[in-house]
Formats: sequence, C-alpha cells, structure tokens
Amino acid sequence: MAGFLDGKAIAITGGGGGIGRAVALACAAEGAKVVVADHGVSMDGSDPSSAVADAVVEEIRDTGGEAVAVADTVTTMEGGERVVATAVDAFGSIDGVVCVAGILRERMLFNMTEDEWDPVVDVHLKGHFTVFRAAAARMRKARSGSLVGFTSGAFQGSIAQANYSAAKGGVVSLVRSAAVGLAKYGVTANAIAPIARTRMSDNVPGDLAEMGDPEDVAPMVVYLLSDHAKHVTGQVYTAVGGKIAVWNQPREVRAMHTDGRWTPEEIAARLDGTVGVEPMPIFAMLERIAASREAAAPADQGAAVPTATPNEGAA
Repeated sequence: MAGFLDGKAIAITGGGGGIGRAVALACAAEGAKVVVADHGVSMDGSDPSSAVADAVVEEIRDTGGEAVAVADTVTTMEGGERVVATAVDAFGSIDGVVCVAGILRERMLFNMTEDEWDPVVDVHLKGHFTVFRAAAARMRKARSGSLVGFTSGAFQGSIAQANYSAAKGGVVSLVRSAAVGLAKYGVTANAIAPIARTRMSDNVPGDLAEMGDPEDVAPMVVYLLSDHAKHVTGQVYTAVGGKIAVWNQPREVRAMHTDGRWTPEEIAARLDGTVGVEPMPIFAMLERIAASREAAAPADQGAAVPTATPNEGAA
C-alpha cells in the first residue's frame, strides 16, 4: 500500500548501496522525503566518493520522489549532525533515521591491530550514536520519531570479526537504551539483524543457512518508521527472505545462593549442577557446517574450518 510514510522525512546512512539503497528506495516509494547519506567508501573504509549517494538520489527523483544526498562520515559528531540537519533544512523535519553504514576489517582476535579495530567500531557503533544523538534531540522536542539501527547475528559472537561483533553488540544495547530513555517522548528505537546478499555478505567466509536480498529487508524498516509501529520499541528483528523473527530480551536464566560470600571451592562444587552454562548456538552451527563439509569432501581432503556467523548481516 503506497503512502505508508507520506510526509515523513527519513535519513538513511549507508544509503548508497546494498540494504541502505533498498531502504531509501522503499521509503521514497511509500511517500517519504529521503536523505541518502553515504560516505561512498570501499568495504575497508577507504576512497570516499559522493557518487553512490548522488546516484540513489537520482533514482528517487526519476520516479517523482524527493531526495537529497549527503556524502559525509558518520564517525564524527559533526558528520552525524549534518545528516540530520540536512533533512531539517531540506524538508523541515526529521521523522526517522536508519543507520546502515558499515565497513569490515576481518582478522582473528590475536592478530587484530588497533587500526583494524577502531575504524570498524567507529563506523558501526559511533556512527549510530552520532546520528541517533542528533536526531533524538529534535525528536524529543517534536515528541515523535523513529530510530532504526542495524545490528547482526554476529553480536552472538564471530570467529574472525571481534571488532564487528563488539560494535554490533553495542548497537543492540544502544538501541535498547534509546528505547528506554526516549519512550516518554513518543520516540521509538529498534534494530534489524539482516541477512542479505550485499558486497559485505559476499565477503563473509563460510556458509549461511539463510540468505535473502536487500529488498527483503526494506519492508520491515518501512514498517518500523511508520505510525503503525508507534507501540514497537526496544526490539531486535531478523529480516531474511520471507521471514521476520524477533530476538529474545536479556534476562537471568538460573541462580544459586549461599549465606554470606561464596568461596571459589563452593562455586566449583555447585555451579555445574545448578547455574551451569548457556550453550552458544554458534558452536552447534559450526559443528553442523564442519560435518556437512567433511561428508562432502573427498576422502583425501580434510574439511575446512568454517568461519561464518549465524544471521550474519550485511550492514
């Protein structure tokens, strides 16, 4: 149904390609006025260019929509402010922001350098903060608005993406904190953990059990930006193909108690039989992949070690 976002001004970071582009086009098709924000960098964050944002703006305008481009980094407070201010200056308001921008620098934790850690955390996590912060200040006054972040199933853990996983886990906590802090002002905050074919997902080694297209993710984002989702906040949703799923909320599962203070010996004696551990689903997935590859491999070849992460996002 066209017009789901009629009159709303929406800013989308990473809007020049992949999921960001699909979201920008979908928002415009539903009546939104769109800021396409994209620094236009390669997957490792180098070689910025405004061409990708400009190209999506032209696509939107060619179909009769309204859009403007911003080619700026979201890793600075000034950059995040410019993304939001562009919407206000061009369209008179900011009704929703969608943070899709991201880069990858993959390395095993014991080999990862500071130069591989900092840029990934800056783009993914700080890039959410700078835009959310600028938008939230205005949405609080308007007592309305939607913040949509992009996380990944990698926040459960990932073999060669400690930087990316840490940032995506931070996005989840940031979204939940924004939801709690802004609820009384009528502002919602939610996150998407997408699984879609993009240049980033193509670079993920290993096998993914599920895979969709960027256009499969966009409808859920449009819904979360709409007035139909005013009651939805603090949630993380997977979107892949024809599937939408909601993630659980963190909570204590089991507990054990003692009088006074625990000793290490008492913990060792009781932990396994009471509190125990919670299995990490990624281990079971890796075992299934390894078994499948071993079964399919020629007898004289060993199975490769899988490194994919379940629900690996392309954002």
